[in-house]
Amino acid sequence: MILEKDWKNIQHVFSSAQKSSLHASIATVDSLGQPTITPIGTIFLNDDQTAYFFDTYTDKLSENLFQNSKACIQAINTNKWFWLSSFIKGHFDQYFGVRLYVEIGDLRPATEQEKLAVAHRTKPLQWTKGSQLIWSEFTQVRNVKINTFRWVKYPNMMEHLN
Repeated sequence: MILEKDWKNIQHVFSSAQKSSLHASIATVDSLGQPTITPIGTIFLNDDQTAYFFDTYTDKLSENLFQNSKACIQAINTNKWFWLSSFIKGHFDQYFGVRLYVEIGDLRPATEQEKLAVAHRTKPLQWTKGSQLIWSEFTQVRNVKINTFRWVKYPNMMEHLN
């Protein structure tokens, strides 16, 4: 179980990362032991320390999960102003990245609430042709069981956060 204060920090880091990078990365391993990283922009963290994501264009991820449901999800805040101000100050005011060690479930139909959540996230770009081509067919999700986490760190700039 993750401490509540850590979970709130994880949610904040994830939110900042998805705003700045528009995705998080999911690392899985194939049957030959080769790693694959899949960018996913539709990961949602729940308050009960679980998550889900819409799985539409992830052929290799799906293939890897069939053999091994364990994965690592990494989210990094890449906002250039966050980084510039941190470098100027010589320290980070907060964590900028997190790795979640997870087990990913089978595909299932998305609930209406989940469809509304992804519609809300993609709303600013819904008027674009690319948005309509990419995000109009989101109907399947995968549940994510979060087992543990690890902060991404630069120790010399983060001593006060430990």
